[in-house]
Amino acid sequence: MRLLLDTHSWLWFVLGDPSLSPVARALIEDPANVKLVSPASYWEVAIKIRLGKYALPLPYEEFVRHAIDGQGFAILPIMASHTAGLCTMPMHHRDPFDRLLVAQSLSEEISIVSNDQALDSYGVRRLW
Repeated sequence: MRLLLDTHSWLWFVLGDPSLSPVARALIEDPANVKLVSPASYWEVAIKIRLGKYALPLPYEEFVRHAIDGQGFAILPIMASHTAGLCTMPMHHRDPFDRLLVAQSLSEEISIVSNDQALDSYGVRRLW
């Protein structure tokens, strides 16, 4: 199964945060699943670091390299077909990063690993 990790799911997994649900952890740890990270997630982290809202245990680039390549995750590039969905997507969720993840999930027809119940209103397959 292909899984798109929401930003918090990705970070919580990499950092060993107990906030990650056991189901989400098992899905991410399952070697049969393809785990994808969107550039929107590491872009969001970079912005939050700059705003002083988040800090990482390593320098940003080193952390991102470890948190993607070091975990065996792949990057899901942002394609025009993904952003096209944003043109007509209802504003159920105001966070532009989450909206982009939803658009990618819907366009690619893949599940998203997230605890954010607000995503359900978009009809994504959310796993948690």
